[in-house]
Amino acid sequence: MKFLSYLLAYRRFLLIVLTLLLLLPLPFIIKTKEAECAYTLFVVAILWLTEPMPLAVSALLPAIMFPLFGIMESKQVASAYFKDFHLLLIGVICLATSIEKWNLHKRMALRMVMLVGVNPAWLVLGFMVSCAFLSMWLSNTSAAAMVMPIVEAVAQQIIKAETEADALEMSCSNGSINPTLELDENIGEYECSDCKEKEKQVNGYDNDVASTVCTIEKEYEKEKEQQNLPPAEAGRKSKEDKYNGIFKVMCLCVAYSATMGGLTTITGTSTNLIFAEHFNTRYPACQCINFGSWFILSIPIAVIILLLSWIWLQWIFLGFDFKNMLKCGKKKTAREEASAQVIQNEYKKLGPISYPEIVTLVLFILMTVLWFTRDPGFIPGWSSLFPKYKGYATDSTTALVIGLLFFIIPAKTLTRTSNGENTVFGYTPLITWKEFQSCMPWEIAILVGGGFALADGCEASKLSEWVASKLTPLGSLPLWLVILISCLIVTSVTEVASNPATITIFLPILSPLAEAIHVNPLFILIPATLCTSFAFLLPVANPANAIVFSYGHLTVMDMVKAGLGINIIGVAVVMLAVMTWIVPIFDLYTYPSWALSIPSTNSTGL
Repeated sequence: MKFLSYLLAYRRFLLIVLTLLLLLPLPFIIKTKEAECAYTLFVVAILWLTEPMPLAVSALLPAIMFPLFGIMESKQVASAYFKDFHLLLIGVICLATSIEKWNLHKRMALRMVMLVGVNPAWLVLGFMVSCAFLSMWLSNTSAAAMVMPIVEAVAQQIIKAETEADALEMSCSNGSINPTLELDENIGEYECSDCKEKEKQVNGYDNDVASTVCTIEKEYEKEKEQQNLPPAEAGRKSKEDKYNGIFKVMCLCVAYSATMGGLTTITGTSTNLIFAEHFNTRYPACQCINFGSWFILSIPIAVIILLLSWIWLQWIFLGFDFKNMLKCGKKKTAREEASAQVIQNEYKKLGPISYPEIVTLVLFILMTVLWFTRDPGFIPGWSSLFPKYKGYATDSTTALVIGLLFFIIPAKTLTRTSNGENTVFGYTPLITWKEFQSCMPWEIAILVGGGFALADGCEASKLSEWVASKLTPLGSLPLWLVILISCLIVTSVTEVASNPATITIFLPILSPLAEAIHVNPLFILIPATLCTSFAFLLPVANPANAIVFSYGHLTVMDMVKAGLGINIIGVAVVMLAVMTWIVPIFDLYTYPSWALSIPSTNSTGL
């Protein structure tokens, strides 16, 4: 037993050592540059998937191995770790830092929820839309962390209001029950159990994955007990189940909508940024992937998935009452009154919109407009004002210009006192370097750099050409089947590995695959990139899921049950999109001149 405990304690160390040792025959026996590069690729991929050490640390291994194997010089590898992607990321994080610092995100989220009303179904949709909108411009993790406290407050007030209504109704029917006492007991029991569960989850949400079997057994025992309860007690249990359903829907809607919103913009999630940089590096002659083109292809996908997910969550946890959902002009229920009151109170706490919020909003709108109008495609963009330097300015140029303004524009203005004199404040910009550093995801920046280094190494060692030659027989399969297989593999892997690591591993494999079967690379890369974000099944699948799970209202089986359906919805919608409206945007059925030409004797199955 002691030996097993030692193995368990040092399992990460053993995994690192065994990965390095067991794969050593590959470069020592085959002794080719392709084998040496494959060794590096396999080691990094295994360490990324299993995470025995930080992802960023694993991403530095190519900088060590490629020079030692003679694949690339050290200065060549180093140049891969900082590219146009990193400049774009810096500009976006400057905007996100200012939005979070001045609470503009909370004002936007509450205003959106107030617009859709407090009907339970519409309230959930309001939270989904507001969270998705925030995650278009901020990280998915930040969006979930911002919206979740508001959702928690609203849900608690709904439970409290409905408990009061139920207690009052019971006292009126029986005539002998003290509603205040009943209410206090019910609320006390609920809050006590809720606090215990929340404490357990915050201390470590990973523990719940290991206790899935125990959870299922407990739920089964509860069902057996409920069958033997008297009618009054059974009714109370039924109401508690209803309240739990409300919590579950509201929590899951935040986690999932944060991911869906990130699909819509190049900067919305790291996987989109990694794809754009990989594509523009591998195919520099193609200028078709930019902020505007990506938004046009992805916004219908995100909207459809969001609406179908909304219906799915309502149906599996609350039952989808379509007639009641569309009711209008009727008196609000206790639940709706409580929701409206909480949202209005939260909005009033923000006070009138401040000067820093106005400046941040103006710069946010300006950055978005400049991204869309740089090179929209159907009309000349502002980049055409510099015809001698075509392609020099990218989306990162816009992001940096606006990002630097956050360090220049003062956060406070002169205010006039009652005596008519101006009060002078010390000069402080909208954001400081320390605030920027606290928001900058340095791990993602280094991880992406490691992925670019691997891609460059695969090209330099000719490993990508070898992989392409072995994948050529797949050209005999129908194209839709090749795309579907790619999507399913990526979606499965991303459930157990981080999204950035997954896309970084698969992009260097899927690009040669498309070239080998003589298909437009975008036909395979776009759906694979979108499906990499579909990590809906487990709390550990992505940070947004973990944040929501830590509140203690969900079990692992709740997430698996809901996430499986949304995964199927997501893959189906992406397949529909790539076979319909995305085709004319990029002329996908034509093999482009900018793609690498690899001789192929197989048909593509079109």
